[in-house]
Amino acid sequence: MDFDLSKPQKLLKDAARDLLSRHCPPEKVRELMASETAHDDVLWQEIVDQGWTGITTPEEFGGLNLTTVELAVIAEEMGRACLPGAFMSGVFAGALIGEAGNEEQKKRYLEPLALGEINATVAFLEDDTAWNADSLSVCSKSDANGIILDGKKRFVADAGIADLIICAAQNGDGFMLLPVERDSPGLSITPSPSMDETRKIFDVDLASVHVESRNILGADGDAKGAFRRALNTATIAACAEMVGVMQWSLDATIEYVKTRQQFGKPIGVYQAVQHQCADMLLFTESSRSATYYAAWALSVNDPESALAVSTAKAYCSDAVREVCNRAVQLHGGIGFTWEHDLQLYYKRSKYSETLFGDAIYHREIIARSIVDQAI
Repeated sequence: MDFDLSKPQKLLKDAARDLLSRHCPPEKVRELMASETAHDDVLWQEIVDQGWTGITTPEEFGGLNLTTVELAVIAEEMGRACLPGAFMSGVFAGALIGEAGNEEQKKRYLEPLALGEINATVAFLEDDTAWNADSLSVCSKSDANGIILDGKKRFVADAGIADLIICAAQNGDGFMLLPVERDSPGLSITPSPSMDETRKIFDVDLASVHVESRNILGADGDAKGAFRRALNTATIAACAEMVGVMQWSLDATIEYVKTRQQFGKPIGVYQAVQHQCADMLLFTESSRSATYYAAWALSVNDPESALAVSTAKAYCSDAVREVCNRAVQLHGGIGFTWEHDLQLYYKRSKYSETLFGDAIYHREIIARSIVDQAI
C-alpha cells in the first residue's frame, strides 16, 4: 500500500475542505442543531452535486465508483467540519443495498440514493442488542406476498428525513434485511433525545408493516454476510470522521495555548501543556494511520480487512475520547461553554465513540479472531 494519499485523493481532500468551510461553518452547524432534522436542502444539494452521496457506488447506478479510501478522505473532512445531516446514514444504507441487493433492487433503491434523490437509513439496534446480527428480537412473519414486520427499533439515525428505512429482523428463516418506505402503513417515527444534536436519532415502531417479497434484500444470497461487509464500510467512514474531529480539536487547542496568557506567558510554553498536546497529536496520527490502512484493506478485499476495521474502530473510539477530553482540559472553563465550538466536537466524539460498536465490542471481535486463528 502507499503511505500517503495520491495526488487525486489530495485534490479531493482539498476540495472537500474548501466546500465545507464555505457551506458548513460553525454558525450553520448551530443553526441545523436547532432544527428537528439537522437537514438543510441547500447544503445537502452541494454534497449531492459533488457526487459524494454515491462516492463508492458503481457508475452504472449513478455513482463515482471510487474506493473506500476516497470515502475516508471525504468523511474525515466532514468530521473536521462537524457536518450535520444524513451522510453517514446514507453511506451505511447504500453499502447495504450494494452488498445485498439484486440488479432490480439496486436500480430501484441504490441509484436514486447515489443521485441524492432519496435519503435512506438503517434500523438495526433494539433495547437489548449490540451491532451483532444474531441478537435481534424484531420479528418478521411470512405471508403469501412477503414479510410482515412487528417490533421497535431504537436510535435510528436520520429516520425523520429518510425516504427508505432498511430494517434488520429475524424469523424462522434467519436474518433478513427489509426495505420499508416512509409511507408504509403501520410505520411510525418518534424523535429521541441525543447528546449530539447534529445527528438526530429516532425510535421506529413497526406495527404489521408489510414488505413485498421482491423487495427483500439478500433473499437470494447471504444477508448476514452482506450486512457485515456493509457495516465495515460504514465503520471506516465513522473512523475517518473521528479523525477529522480529532484534527480540529488538536488544531483549535494548539492555537489556544499559543495565545492564552497566564503569569505573563502563553500557556503553551509550559511542559505539562506541551505533553498534553503531544499526546493529542499521537492519538490523532495513529488513528489516521489505522483508519486509512483499514480503508485500503477493504478497497483491495484483503483477507484481514475485517480485523483491520475492528482495530481502527477500537483505537479511534478510545482516541477521540482522549483527544477531546484533553482539548477541553487545556481550554479550561471556556471549553465547556455553549459559546465555544469545542462543545460541538466533544458531543460528536461521544456519539461516534459508540457508533457501529464501541472499543470494547471491537476488541472482543479482535480477540475472537486471534483465538480462531490459533485454533
